[in-house]
Amino acid sequence: MNREEMDRLGWDSCDVILVTGDAYVDHPSFGMAVIGRTLEAQGFRVGIIAQPDWNSADAFRALGRPNLYFGVTSGNMDSLVNNYTADKRPRRDDDYTPGSEPGKRPDRAVLVYTQRCREAYSDVPIVLGGIEASLRRIAHFDHWSNKVRRSILLDSKADVLLYGNAERAVIEVTHRIARGENPRDLFDVRGLALVRNEKAPDYREIDMSSIDDAPERAARDDDRQVIRLPAYETVRDDREVYAQASRILHLESNPGNARPLVQRHGERDVWITPPPIPLSTKEMDWVFDQPYARAPHPVYGDARIPAWEMIRFSVNIMRGCFGGCTFCSITEHEGRIIQSRSQESILREIEDMRDKVPGFTGQVSDLGGPTANMYRMACKDPEIEQSCRRLSCVYPTICKNLNTDHKPLIDLYRAARATDGVKKISISSGLRFDLAVESPEYVEELVTHHVGGYLKIAPEHTETGPLDMMMKPGIGSYDRFKEMFDAAAKKAGKKYFLIPYFIAAHPGCSDEDMMNLALWLKKNGYRADQVQTFTPTPMAMATAMYYSGRNPLRPVRRTGSERVETAKDMKQRRLHKAFLRYHDPENWPLLREALKEMGREDLIGNGKQHLIPRWQPVGTGKAGGEGRRRRADGAGKPAPKGTKAGWKLPHRPVEMDEGSGGRSRPGKRSKPRRQSRAQG
Repeated sequence: MNREEMDRLGWDSCDVILVTGDAYVDHPSFGMAVIGRTLEAQGFRVGIIAQPDWNSADAFRALGRPNLYFGVTSGNMDSLVNNYTADKRPRRDDDYTPGSEPGKRPDRAVLVYTQRCREAYSDVPIVLGGIEASLRRIAHFDHWSNKVRRSILLDSKADVLLYGNAERAVIEVTHRIARGENPRDLFDVRGLALVRNEKAPDYREIDMSSIDDAPERAARDDDRQVIRLPAYETVRDDREVYAQASRILHLESNPGNARPLVQRHGERDVWITPPPIPLSTKEMDWVFDQPYARAPHPVYGDARIPAWEMIRFSVNIMRGCFGGCTFCSITEHEGRIIQSRSQESILREIEDMRDKVPGFTGQVSDLGGPTANMYRMACKDPEIEQSCRRLSCVYPTICKNLNTDHKPLIDLYRAARATDGVKKISISSGLRFDLAVESPEYVEELVTHHVGGYLKIAPEHTETGPLDMMMKPGIGSYDRFKEMFDAAAKKAGKKYFLIPYFIAAHPGCSDEDMMNLALWLKKNGYRADQVQTFTPTPMAMATAMYYSGRNPLRPVRRTGSERVETAKDMKQRRLHKAFLRYHDPENWPLLREALKEMGREDLIGNGKQHLIPRWQPVGTGKAGGEGRRRRADGAGKPAPKGTKAGWKLPHRPVEMDEGSGGRSRPGKRSKPRRQSRAQG
């Protein structure tokens, strides 16, 4: 982290210097720590420049000139998602910064950091990595500028981009650069993107338009094919072509059959190699068994880093997600094939945490990952897995070839509970409830031993239209899980709550859909505490829907493409958000206006069958004024008999989140958490 540490190590220089937008926390949940320890284990000397002052190049010279390259990332979060809400309002804090201090990373951090690295040492190669670069490797719609932008490789002028989980790729790239190879010639490394001025030798190009003619086809005709996507200038100007390109990108995401992609930008091509082969269990164990300090760097002193506090006593047991939810970036970043650690490695980490981490009281806050209950799940037949082109293993139904056995996870829970010094293990990662209902034994094990009063799950919506666009199961799956959950809780003699997550303004969601969701919430006694609308993150399929107005889940053609309506206008997005918080008096004027326009004035009244009252509390909404309470129509009649200013219905709180959100306990408000399911 600084020259003094280099001197103590006897280093005159670093081989690789990693630049990150996060505070440096040496823990396997932080990307820079994983990459740093991976390279260290290969014998390289690694320096880390964390959250540098980007106003000049001075901070980027702090560790001297790297012998091999600069590695640049925005951190665990996309800098724009980290800095702004879904409605583009600046956030007031940054959970990856000591003291939550905002403003410690620039917007478009990858571009800014790369520019400063070039200013510091113009001849040093630059390798990009992390979520921000990974999801911008091709031409993409950028929500914050509201336009299609070029590949980040062109805008940053970096040499190489590594996407996804890149341990294997970063080892190969680093060794080859150390041997003197030009990083711009490494087009045979998986999980890599680079710029080329000429076609790759011996590759036969396939036009993108021919792929959708046989989407079920898996095997390549030969190993020297490359798919040409429409040029940046074309997808920028033609929304239908943009949607088609997004579809092909996702169809070519299985490492077993994906082919390289190439996309023209002006006079140059962006070459994207196939996704990395998933790490084996042995390789995953090797990554997680590195000597992490499991703590923030001492330079931060006693400053609190909220993201670290959240995962301080948690253990990551797997990577990847085969759910394929269209709004989520996990699949694009980590892939659909689950990469699981061995039980022995996980138990070693629990013991390491018990022995190393100050403040450990025997409470493990999570054994999870992108999804809590996909541990060791995989296709029953490796050949089928390698040839499959499905976008999801669980939508529209669970694939018959998917092994949904929860026994390895149940065995892990029991072994972890039996570890000396462990008193309680909670499961905090989001649960895939449509998988959980396949194993009543798992639900009972979970509820009996691993629920601390509440459990969060994500039905996301109640209506078929938006659920289909999300590739999520119907609300019936949630109902079945709730029955099993409640029965298990009753058997255990516990009173537990389910905390369902929902999302507003998703592509395919109408005003009527949101109204029906609000009615469901009221019927079931839920009140949202924290709410967020859909955030169009780069490369997600739902983002292609949002931008193009087409459905890339089905073939996209000039005639007959399925249209997708999306709430883009700020007033409509606020309305969808207001339906989730139907109980908030501040939202009642907007909801009354909308319900009248929808012809649903029957939902406005003071009875149990109504969604919102006719009465407006003083000082709230548009109808605030003198007196205890006014009617929304301004007639000034008194409030209904028996009511008081600020009255509330009995309720169970619930969090609604897609992109920020928090971890509130029932009946208790908490600060929103910046770690995003959309960002992984």
